[in-house]
Amino acid sequence: MTTTAATGAPTVAPEHHRGVRPPSLLRLTGVELRKLADTRAGLWLLITIGLTTAVIVVLQLAYADEADQTFATFFVPSLFPVGLLLPVLGILSITAEWSQRTALVTYALVPRRERVVAAKLVTVVLAALASVLASLAVAAAGTLVAGAIGDGGQWRFDETLLLNAVVFQVANVLMGAGFGLLLLNTPLAIVSYLLLPTVWSILGEVVPALRGPAGWLDTGRTMEPLFGGDLTGEQWGRLAVSLLVWLAVPLAAGLVRTLRREVA
Repeated sequence: MTTTAATGAPTVAPEHHRGVRPPSLLRLTGVELRKLADTRAGLWLLITIGLTTAVIVVLQLAYADEADQTFATFFVPSLFPVGLLLPVLGILSITAEWSQRTALVTYALVPRRERVVAAKLVTVVLAALASVLASLAVAAAGTLVAGAIGDGGQWRFDETLLLNAVVFQVANVLMGAGFGLLLLNTPLAIVSYLLLPTVWSILGEVVPALRGPAGWLDTGRTMEPLFGGDLTGEQWGRLAVSLLVWLAVPLAAGLVRTLRREVA
């Protein structure tokens, strides 16, 4: 509280002088988690991810040989369709602010845009980890059912597979978020994410001169060893290089664009 020189009347100090703290990253993350389910597209995408995981296990129970109905064989196949959907979730978490015209409100309430972006990235990483837990849960359920109705149900599982599954899903969702930050347009980001790596993969197969670089830059190839046992140093190196191109570069460039873009 201060007084004016002319009248001596008390004046109220401006809001930023009264120690008002910006919302914490934890609070912003909670807001972003609610946003994932607030929109119809985000809600149905989450539902689809859960149903897809369960359907894969049901199909294996119905058609796979009993000898192949193990915890690992239930777990790994459930990761791949979810790995295709998670990047779309990452894209929507970023681009929804611009397509629904809520960016003006969001960045007016939290002017430091990098805090909002950080919260969104934490949110999609949590969603990826939750998808791995969902795959573990349905794989466990499938193993129990296989043991109850037949001779399957073996609990063979390599612990490194869990770490590799986390790397796989987190990398996928962050690649989607990177494309969303870079393009800030939902249809364009989804099409670009699905099309560009696919075109590169095809070129790597049909153009002899690109086969060598494709072994380092094609995420389809560099991620494949994640489910084949322990990775060698060279395989980790190839994975790191491909993620640098398809994940780190879009994230960095997209962050710069998001921080500088005018909100209309």
